[in-house]
Amino acid sequence: MKLFARTASRKSAGRPKKKRRRAWRWLLVFLFLLLPAALVTAVLVYYAIWAQTFDLKRVGTMPERNTVFDVDGKIYSRLAGANRLKVSLKQVSPLFVQALLAREDTRFYEHGGIDWRGVVRALYRDILTGSAKEGASSLTQQLARNSLPLGGRNLSRKLLEAMVALRLERELTKDHILELYVNRIYFGSGCYGVETASQTYFGKNASKLDLSESALLAGLIRSPNRFSPLKNPHGAAVQRDTVLDRMQGLKKITAPQAQQAKHEKIVSHPRRITLIQENYAMDAVQRDLNVLLTPDQIDNGGLFIYTTLDPIVQKSAADAVEKQLAKIERQPGFNHPIKSQYRAPENGEDNAMPYLEGALVAIDNNSGGIRALVGGRDYAQSKFNRALAPANRQIGSSFKPFVYTLAFTHGLLPGAAISDGPIQPGEIEGAGNWSPGNSDGRYGGIKPASYGLIQSRNTMSVRVGEFAGLDDTQKVATTLGLGENIPHGAAIYIGSFETDLKDLTAAYTVFPNTGVRKQAYITERIDDPEHKPIYRAAHVTLPVLDPGATWMTTELLEEVMTRGTAASASSLGFNLPAAGKTGTTNDFKDAWFIGFTSSMTCGVWVGFDQPVTIIPHGYGSALALPVWTQVMLKAADRYPAEQFKAPVAMQEATVCSISNAIATSGCVAAGTAYTIDLPVDRIPRGICKVHGGSPTLLGQRVEQIKEKVKEAPRSIIQSFKRFFGGGN
Repeated sequence: MKLFARTASRKSAGRPKKKRRRAWRWLLVFLFLLLPAALVTAVLVYYAIWAQTFDLKRVGTMPERNTVFDVDGKIYSRLAGANRLKVSLKQVSPLFVQALLAREDTRFYEHGGIDWRGVVRALYRDILTGSAKEGASSLTQQLARNSLPLGGRNLSRKLLEAMVALRLERELTKDHILELYVNRIYFGSGCYGVETASQTYFGKNASKLDLSESALLAGLIRSPNRFSPLKNPHGAAVQRDTVLDRMQGLKKITAPQAQQAKHEKIVSHPRRITLIQENYAMDAVQRDLNVLLTPDQIDNGGLFIYTTLDPIVQKSAADAVEKQLAKIERQPGFNHPIKSQYRAPENGEDNAMPYLEGALVAIDNNSGGIRALVGGRDYAQSKFNRALAPANRQIGSSFKPFVYTLAFTHGLLPGAAISDGPIQPGEIEGAGNWSPGNSDGRYGGIKPASYGLIQSRNTMSVRVGEFAGLDDTQKVATTLGLGENIPHGAAIYIGSFETDLKDLTAAYTVFPNTGVRKQAYITERIDDPEHKPIYRAAHVTLPVLDPGATWMTTELLEEVMTRGTAASASSLGFNLPAAGKTGTTNDFKDAWFIGFTSSMTCGVWVGFDQPVTIIPHGYGSALALPVWTQVMLKAADRYPAEQFKAPVAMQEATVCSISNAIATSGCVAAGTAYTIDLPVDRIPRGICKVHGGSPTLLGQRVEQIKEKVKEAPRSIIQSFKRFFGGGN
C-alpha cells in the first residue's frame, strides 16, 4: 500500500512540472515563431495597404517630348519632356525582348511579380561575399521603382517596391508590364525607351534591331551612361557579349549565333530623331504653352501641339533677315559692331546684342495664323524675342494708315487739299508750340491728302489727324491692339508711341480684311497624349474700321508700292499686287515696313537693341523693305497674291478738293473739282457751298435724294393717319 501511495505521490508531483514545461514550450513558440510571424504579417499588411495608395496610371504616364507640328501637320520640332518615343511591344524586335529577359529577368513570365528564386540566390551570394551587391529585382519591381515615388535605397523601399510589383501583376498583363518597361527604361546619352535608343545609336526603328544590337542595348540598362556605345564602344561590346552568353546559356540562341553576333563591330549610326528647333518661333510656342497649360502638363510631355507655322516661309524669313542685315553692315557709313566679329561673354548669355538686329512676323490674312516669326539674328546668342512684347519700339510712320482711314470715315476724301507746309506754333490744339517736320526737311504747298500718305509727309499727316480727331485716334489704336496706354497727344498721329512687331502686323490685317482685325496666333490646337484636344484657337476677329474707308486707304497703300516711299520694291524684283507702308523713327533709330498681299500680311523691323541711329538716312524702304520683298516673293508660291477687290459697291463722283462735297460748276471753274471712284457710302451727301454754281448731274441726284428724305417723315405720318382712320 505504501508503494502505491509513493507512486501516486510521484505522479501528482510530476504533473505541475510537465505543465510548466508545456507552458515554456508554448511561450518559446510564441516568442520565436508566432510573434515574428505576426510581426512579419503586420509589416506586410502595412506595406500592402501602402501600395494600394499609389495611382497605377502614373506607371503609364511617361515624360516625353512635346511634338510640335507645322501648318501642314508635319513634325516641325519637339519641346520639353524626356527624349522618348513610345511604341507598342509589337513594334519592338523579339530579339531585344529575349536579350532583355535574359539579362534582367529570366523567369519574368513565370513569377507573380517577385522572383523568389532570384531573391534566395541573391541572399546566398551576398552572404558568401559579405556584401549586398547582388540584386534580385524583377522587371516588374524595376518598373514600380522607376515609375512611382517609393523612397530611397533602403529596406523599406524594397518592401514597398515588392508590394507594388505584386499589385501591378494583379492589375496588368505581362505584355503590358513589359511594354511599359521597354518604353520607360533609360539607355544613356539622354535616351529614354528602346525606340529612342535604337534610333539614336543605330539610326533604325526598334522593330529592326538585330541580335548584336539587341544584346548591346540590353547590356546598357544596368549602367547606361558608363557603357554608352557613343562614349565607350569597348565597354558596350563587353556588356553585349555577356548578354549573348546568357542567352546562349538559356538556349535562346545557338553558339554559332552568339559567336557571329560577338564578331560584329560596334558601329553607331546615330540619327537625330528629336528635331529640336531652337528658334524664336519655338519661343513663341513655348510662351503659349506657359499661358495655356499647367506646369505639370508641360513637364509630363507627350503633347501634340499643332501650330500655324509654315517651315518654308519661316526659313525664308530667317535667311532674309540675316542676308539683309549683313548687307547693311557692309554699307558705307555703318559705324557699329558687326555680327561676324561678335564674341559672346564668358559669364553667359548677353541678351542685348551690340550688333544690328531685326525681326519679322508673317500672318495669314484669312485665319490670323502666324506663318513665320523671327525675333532676331541668332537665337543661340540672344534669346530676347524682338518680335513680341515686351520688345516694344516706336512705330513712326507705319501708324499713319490708320489715321487716314479714320479721317476718311469722318468725311475726308483722298483728294482733299491739305497743306504740306510747316506746322505753325499753336496750330494744333492742345499741342502748344509742337511743330514736327518732314523727314527730308522739305515742305511743299497744298497737296491732295493722298500725297501725305503715299509720300509719308509728317505735316500733312498731323493735319489729317486733326480731321480724324485725337480721341477717336487714341481709341482706334487701343482697339487695334497696339497698346493699353496709348498717349493722348497729337504726336500719336505720326506714330510717336511704342508697340511690338506682332501686334502692329496683326493691326495691318484690317486692310486686306475690309476693316476687320484678325487676332494673330501661333498655336492652333493642343492634344493630350491620348490625342484628345485640350485647347483650340478661338480665331478671334474684331471689326475695327469702316470697310469703305479701309478700302480707300488700301488703294493708297498700293500706290505707296508703285510711286511712294516703297516704290523701290520693283527694283528689288517684287511686282506682285501688294500694298504697304514704310516707317522710320526720329534719328533713323528704327526702320519698319508693314505690307500685305491678298493672302498674307508681313511686318519687318530693323534696329539696335539699344536705340541708336542705324545709318544716315536709314529709311524703312532701304533697310526693312528688302527683307519683306524676299519673304513675300517666296511665300507667293503657297499664298498667291491676287488683285485687291473692293469690298463695297463703288461709284464715280466729282467732288471738290476744298469743301469735300459734291462739286458744282463753280468748283470746275475754280479748278478744285476732281473725279474719283468712291465707296457708295463714302460719297458726300452735300453740294459744295464754297464755289457756288450749279450742281453736277451727281449733285442734282444728291439734292433730289435729300428732298425725298425730307418728305419721307411727312408721307409716313399721312399713311399712319389713313390707316387708323384719321383725316388728311
